[in-house]
Amino acid sequence: MERRKFLKNTCPTITFAFFGLSYIQACSKSDDDTSSYSSNNSDISPDNASGNNNQTDNGIVSSGNNITLDLANSNFSSLSSPGDFINLTSVGVLILKISSSEFRAFDNCCPHSGTKNDWSYSNEEFTCGTHGNKFGIEGNNVVNCGSASRSGDLKTYTTSLVGDSLTITTS
Repeated sequence: MERRKFLKNTCPTITFAFFGLSYIQACSKSDDDTSSYSSNNSDISPDNASGNNNQTDNGIVSSGNNITLDLANSNFSSLSSPGDFINLTSVGVLILKISSSEFRAFDNCCPHSGTKNDWSYSNEEFTCGTHGNKFGIEGNNVVNCGSASRSGDLKTYTTSLVGDSLTITTS
């Protein structure tokens, strides 16, 4: 297990007691740069947050139950390879790149605790950074946000890709 994963998943009090603060500070982000166990959370607000439905700077337009992403926008450059994901906390979705022409979208609300801001992805499962529970992406056993479920699948949303425009329907 990588040192950063161990420290992140171990009770901080125990870690401090065993290793001391200087050991934890010695851990650098570079340990995890190639790990698939990293969080890619984004707090990008939709361009129309002030009522403007025209796309301007950040590549996200939200209108009713539809969220449209301009994947050519630099905010989505981290979605370059299959398995890459981004957590769009401002609109409540996780976007996962499956292939060059397929993306999947999921509710970013943890079925166990309802948190939305810290996810990682590997082996076809999202892991909640708050408590470490894993949730699948197949949609066969969907569990609801904040239902105290410790396993199952995240709620999946319909996606449609046309060129560089990805539309997510959340209803």
